[in-house]
Amino acid sequence: MTVDTKEVVATIAYMIGVRKSALMSSYPECTELLEELSKDQDATVIRYLCKIRTVLMQKFKKTDQAMRYELKNLNSLEWYDHDNIKQLEKWGFTIIKANYRSESYVQDMTKLINENIDKCSHLYYDWLNWDYIRDLFYVPKYSREGVMKKEFTKYMANIENYPFQMYIHWQPEEVGSIVYSDRKFLKIIYGQHNDYFSDQSKYRDADEETRNNIYEFIDSTEKSAIAVDCENSNPYKLYSVLKGLNRDELSKIEKITLYDDPNTTAGWDWLSKFTQIPTEHIEIDRVTDRKSLVDVRMTASVVTDFYKNGITSFIIVSSDSDFWGLIESLPDAHFLVMYEYEKCGFDIKNAMSQHGIYYCSIDDFCTAGTEELKKAVLFAELEKHLPDICGEKPLELTHKIYEETKITATMKEMENFCTRYVKTLKLKVNNEGEFAIEIQK
Repeated sequence: MTVDTKEVVATIAYMIGVRKSALMSSYPECTELLEELSKDQDATVIRYLCKIRTVLMQKFKKTDQAMRYELKNLNSLEWYDHDNIKQLEKWGFTIIKANYRSESYVQDMTKLINENIDKCSHLYYDWLNWDYIRDLFYVPKYSREGVMKKEFTKYMANIENYPFQMYIHWQPEEVGSIVYSDRKFLKIIYGQHNDYFSDQSKYRDADEETRNNIYEFIDSTEKSAIAVDCENSNPYKLYSVLKGLNRDELSKIEKITLYDDPNTTAGWDWLSKFTQIPTEHIEIDRVTDRKSLVDVRMTASVVTDFYKNGITSFIIVSSDSDFWGLIESLPDAHFLVMYEYEKCGFDIKNAMSQHGIYYCSIDDFCTAGTEELKKAVLFAELEKHLPDICGEKPLELTHKIYEETKITATMKEMENFCTRYVKTLKLKVNNEGEFAIEIQK
């Protein structure tokens, strides 16, 4: 079973200025993320500016009259957050101005948001179209006569269709809260740009029952280990599992052993650098080109770990039915199996059910956070091409390195990678005084 993630929408909600109590009640699974955002100055600057802009719109006339007839200002009106204004001014933003009116303040806040929103692009994954996110904050041609008045009129007429009634730059629709879940948000925002977001693995995640079953398995024994058949598994999907599970629970796992064939993806070489669990990567050479010995070596090593090293519980990561022989050879050991939907047949699942072996799919875990591993592998592959890069077309080179690393991505993701990293390659002089090509990471 899977549930929809809320990481993207929690970030959006924080930045547009949704009050903290509503953030905590709407996104309880994102508590850690929200704490990180509160410490990020770029995100918090936009949050405070958006809050001021929204209140200016909601209290436009009342604010204007107080400034005009009572000589008040934003920092003396009770409906504005004075602490936010003070903090913005400490950070070097001029907020309070004398002899100002509501309209001028709306212009000022919009100008500051426009000038600072791109500093927040680092808060979002590369696979997201930043232009679509940016468009929710950035108001084009805001200084032209009538532009902000039109935005104000649209907002006030449709305030119930704005997320938590906070102003954003969009075409309001009667669709409920667009920041309810990442699935809903991506569908609506991409749709408003005549685009479609198709990768469901980015916004679906394994449910609590799946996670709890894995934790119970780990807790049921003193020593447990993960054995991975690299020929029949995906390193990026396995990383999504490791990243999606509780760190304290994972720390109880003795080790991860990767049983690999020389012909598999380079992603396995990098996995150990992105997990705190001790990881051994065993590459098993073939005796003949037609026959892999991974299954045999994996079986022998697991049997040795059981009888010699006292490991009694094994999480097997494989979609190949050949691992069933391993399970049958150790009737006193405990097994949990992680597989991929498209590679694992009904018969083996039925056999595991009959023998009381819990199994789950690594496809159920959200892949949104696997970007750091994928980028490391892609950069390493790109570096291999740098000596012969002259004459290459950027997008063709990008397709080539994605194919060589066996990383699945949409055309848009590859185009984004090409624009951000391939087209921005720079020539520099290294410490040895020689020319070298540098990736702008």
